[in-house]
Amino acid sequence: MAELPAVAVVVLTQGARPVELRRGVESVLAQEGVGTDIVVVGNGWDPATADPALPDGVHVLALPENVGIPAGRNAGVPLVHGEWLFFLDDDADIPSRTFLADAIAKLRADPGIGMLQPRLRVPDGTPSPRRWIPRIRKGDPERSSNVFAVLEAAVVLPRAVFEQAGGWADPFFYAHEGIDLAWKVWDQGKRVWYAGDLVAEHPSVSPTRHSYYYRLNARNRVWLARRNLPAVLIPLYVGSWTGIQLLRWFRKPAVLRAWFGGWAEGWRTDPGERRPLRWRTVARMTAAGRPPIV
Repeated sequence: MAELPAVAVVVLTQGARPVELRRGVESVLAQEGVGTDIVVVGNGWDPATADPALPDGVHVLALPENVGIPAGRNAGVPLVHGEWLFFLDDDADIPSRTFLADAIAKLRADPGIGMLQPRLRVPDGTPSPRRWIPRIRKGDPERSSNVFAVLEAAVVLPRAVFEQAGGWADPFFYAHEGIDLAWKVWDQGKRVWYAGDLVAEHPSVSPTRHSYYYRLNARNRVWLARRNLPAVLIPLYVGSWTGIQLLRWFRKPAVLRAWFGGWAEGWRTDPGERRPLRWRTVARMTAAGRPPIV
């Protein structure tokens, strides 16, 4: 009998949604056709104190402080074993018992796919936010395609690809780490795939829009360019996004003040390791429909 695919699962939480957390973990434990090894990482919280308690056999890691989303996910990876990695938000779940087996089958059938994001669906059946489709031309949410970013709520990829990419961007704390990782997957000669025929469920909750959000959004946009783009493309990418934000928020001076505060911070501070995309990767991304200048 063939050995089942081994999936290492990382669920990050701050402990604010214990009921949803348990439901998501149970949906992973119910998976068929794979073996799972699960860790719940508490970002400034101890998952061992969860009420309702987590199912037996689930590893827990209590980080003493909130280190941010990317670093929190990265902290969990060494604690679980498997050639495949699955990252799941603490308020998400996977309704199909064969989700992981189906996702891995796609990745094995097409080794050119280096990372996969499923379609996200609101559990109560209401329309899902368009921002959950990580492409410019949204179109039919059930249409699968290459993409250049992922919504990190549910992501599957080979551990080897994740490790070669250097993991999630620790310094980012929040925002745009899904673009950073996707670009690094493309730079390995692989593609990132939005699988419209695979489904994860996630509540429709609008991100809190406060000055902190706008600051990190802008800072990380600049960091993204400084970390990943050839030098000549950095001002083009940052310039295009600066123009987009000016058009989007020109009637909201308080938003622009916060955003440009983050923009300046992005130039002033250290974004972490610089690994510029190869020009071959830039050409592949452009040919696939998304040059890394917007």
